[in-house]
Amino acid sequence: MTKMRILFTGGSGKAGKHVIAYLLEQGHKVLNVDITPLNLAGVENLIADITDAGQMFNAMSSYIGLGELEGGNGVPKFDAVVHFAAVPRILIKPDNETFRVNTIGTYNVIEAAVKLGIKKIIIASSETTYGICFSDGQTDPKSLPLEEDYDVDPMDSYGLSKVVNEKTAQSFQRRSGLDIYALRIGNVIEPHEYAELFPHYFKNPEVRRRNAFCYIDARDLGQIVNLCLQKEGLGFQIFNAGNDHNGAIIPSKELVEKFFPNVPVTRELGEHEALFSNRKIREVLGFKEQHNWRKYVKGE
Repeated sequence: MTKMRILFTGGSGKAGKHVIAYLLEQGHKVLNVDITPLNLAGVENLIADITDAGQMFNAMSSYIGLGELEGGNGVPKFDAVVHFAAVPRILIKPDNETFRVNTIGTYNVIEAAVKLGIKKIIIASSETTYGICFSDGQTDPKSLPLEEDYDVDPMDSYGLSKVVNEKTAQSFQRRSGLDIYALRIGNVIEPHEYAELFPHYFKNPEVRRRNAFCYIDARDLGQIVNLCLQKEGLGFQIFNAGNDHNGAIIPSKELVEKFFPNVPVTRELGEHEALFSNRKIREVLGFKEQHNWRKYVKGE
């Protein structure tokens, strides 16, 4: 496996800190670019604002720590950019500010990476693009399972910002020919959250309808990002980043019948196969789930 020099935006966040830890374990060298530093052995931090284009160009032409001065050959080039920095959901900041930070920030990050010739760019998109999670009222998807060719149609500022970001990535890929992959990340679960959250989910499955019962273990997300870094030549791609099964003890067929009775099912599903399908990452990237919820909490 190729060891890479990676600039990672938003690595201090809930998902980012676990992904960076995974990348460090694989031997990569990581610079975390965030407004808050990450206290993790082996990672260097640079405090910067993604909405400032000049700061993004500067960050991507920066040393990773003082140790890189010793070579005397100038600033090494980054092999990849992983962009997770964002306002992470609605109702944290005003809607227009969420949209501004997420879309302008992503534009700035991708533009700097492309114009500096960085060959691999991975951006964080979201399950919310499918238009269920933050909808006003209870919304049915057009079909199940949710797969990457779905006509995404969110009504909220966060989900809309992620749709715009996917189109921004596609536009820059067309003009550059580089690999730019967008990960529609499911509901991120940290290791300690299985015991804290899943028993409640099992007793009250309706609370997970807005997520289509999806989850992604933060450590498995690290594997997905690393697989994207190693996979070359795909151009622009969108990948659902989710675990193999639903975050529910009810079989998939029963989940559909109970919570989505009017939604057409486009193909046969496995007994517990995720309604937020990860088939593409399994088939294209070779993803092999390591952290199924059943390893950490007992279904009732």
